[in-house]
Amino acid sequence: NFSQGDFAQTGNSLDLVIEGNGFFQIMQPDGTVAYSRSGAFKLDSEGRVVNSDGYPLEPGITVPADTLSISIGSDGKLMVKQPGNNTPTEIGQIELARFINPGGLSSQGKNLYVNTAASGEATTGNPGTEGYGTISQGFIELSNVNVVEEMVNMIVSQRAYEINSKAVQASDEMLQVANNLRR
Repeated sequence: NFSQGDFAQTGNSLDLVIEGNGFFQIMQPDGTVAYSRSGAFKLDSEGRVVNSDGYPLEPGITVPADTLSISIGSDGKLMVKQPGNNTPTEIGQIELARFINPGGLSSQGKNLYVNTAASGEATTGNPGTEGYGTISQGFIELSNVNVVEEMVNMIVSQRAYEINSKAVQASDEMLQVANNLRR
């Protein structure tokens, strides 16, 4: 379910949420692109913007070592301030991906998904254009799971299992009685 979850403010300049449609593109170690709504990014030792598992954002963005601050616009433009330059410098553009049927994506674990025939191929674009969501900096998206609803579903499933188990047990007892009558 890719419905929008609530947002939590973190103050981390590399924590991003997508407000609306779209997925971040993540380059996996095998060279394939995966897709994620999780925008908890950080810098690796080389200054690349990576996810929590160290997989780089695609297209790749490298932040200069002497960067004083990072700002990311709602349109996905990544700007940095460096010593001796009061004007922010654009160093990259975050692109989002979207799908005809996001429900058809295949989960790879760790908030990563890959496209399938059911999801269709990814189309990419800049945030805030042509139906792509916008980006907010300094926030993360929380889970959209309704815990109470899921607990109720689990209890209903457990009760159904118990009833089916008792029906099988009663059937087994009736077969034993029938076997004893034939003797």
